[in-house]
Amino acid sequence: MQNEQETKALRRKFFKYTLPSISAMWVYSLYTIIDGIFVGRGVGPNALAAVNLAMPFVNFIFACSVLFSTGASTIISIYLGKKNLKSANEVFTLNIVSMIIFSIAILILSLLNLERLAIFLGATDSTLPMVKEFLRIIISFNTFFVISYYLEVIVKTDGFPYFSIIGVCLSAITNIFLDYIFVIKLNFGVAGAAYATGISQVIACVFFLVHFLKKNSTLKFVKFKYDFNILKRIISIGLPDFITEMSTGVVLFIFNQVILNRLGENGIITFGIISYVNTLVLMTMIGITQGMQPLSSYYYGKGDSDTISKLFNMSLKTVAFVSIFIFSTVLIFSSSIVNVFIKNADVDLFNYSVYAFKLFSTSFLVVGYNILISGFFASIEKPTKAIAISLSRGLVTIILSLFIMTTLFNDLGIWIATLVSEILCILISITVLKRNPIT
Repeated sequence: MQNEQETKALRRKFFKYTLPSISAMWVYSLYTIIDGIFVGRGVGPNALAAVNLAMPFVNFIFACSVLFSTGASTIISIYLGKKNLKSANEVFTLNIVSMIIFSIAILILSLLNLERLAIFLGATDSTLPMVKEFLRIIISFNTFFVISYYLEVIVKTDGFPYFSIIGVCLSAITNIFLDYIFVIKLNFGVAGAAYATGISQVIACVFFLVHFLKKNSTLKFVKFKYDFNILKRIISIGLPDFITEMSTGVVLFIFNQVILNRLGENGIITFGIISYVNTLVLMTMIGITQGMQPLSSYYYGKGDSDTISKLFNMSLKTVAFVSIFIFSTVLIFSSSIVNVFIKNADVDLFNYSVYAFKLFSTSFLVVGYNILISGFFASIEKPTKAIAISLSRGLVTIILSLFIMTTLFNDLGIWIATLVSEILCILISITVLKRNPIT
């Protein structure tokens, strides 16, 4: 009876952290999705293609934030589990300073090489001005991008998971409102969408900073000595999740190049729509994983392997349910989803987009397990195992699958390559998990 009550209590705690994490990741996904909807409807399909070409770099910025945020959150949670508040505060402060320095370096290097960056991402003569304009504005706000996400993650680690929802919702509402004003009313084009996203990140950043200046926050900004060993530890733990997020940008970049060569700009428009939904799915799975991670790290710090095992099984069941629900929803509403982005497109483009979307969505049934297992190993400070899974999924299997599938099945291979890649990777994930049992 007592064991059953403990399981119920753990389940409540799991969902207390997981639901805000999923909500927060959804909101971060909605930033780009809303931009896509307003750009597609308010500017046109070519502008949607331009934004999609710029997205790999936006993913890079977000992945950098994940790199620092996940690692710091794990270490801070372990210190809190050991009741070592002093070290937790020092890591919290050191990490935010490191992120600011890193983001400034990205800002300088990117703006100095803006046109080369746009061309590298695949900008064509018709999309180059829009790609450059969108990138220039997003890059200018990149410090707020990385810091706002870090603070949102640490707010949950600090014991205020639902406070994070308020912050990201406030930011999302700002983004939607400004998209409508800048893109629809003022006709600022892709620049309007970029400004709306950037300003919304400023709002989120300020909102979360206020929390850590209040008396009721456990974590505080403190004086610290710059310890590169701590920074190395942060990066090593955060690297698997960085690869998971970065893989979104890498895959998007590679797919863009293959699609441009085989299908042209109309293919980019189709893939742009799929990418927005795929990002939402990936963020949902990352949200489940990040909801599990602080608890897993905390119990790892306490040495409670039995609770860690229960927590992992709860996470697996959650991923299974969410995967089936998302896939079913896409199959039923695929036409409606495509219509949201390209309502006024020609019939051939619309029908092809629906067809490709349904094929690609089969990968949604598998992707969550790979992300969860990788994130789990990171949460118990086994980054090597996590990196092996993330590298396999994010780089090796998807690149091999894309080129093999397109060679065998031509254009059809583009849309089934991700499913093949995720299936191959899940075999690797299961193998690693069996060789490294939880208990």
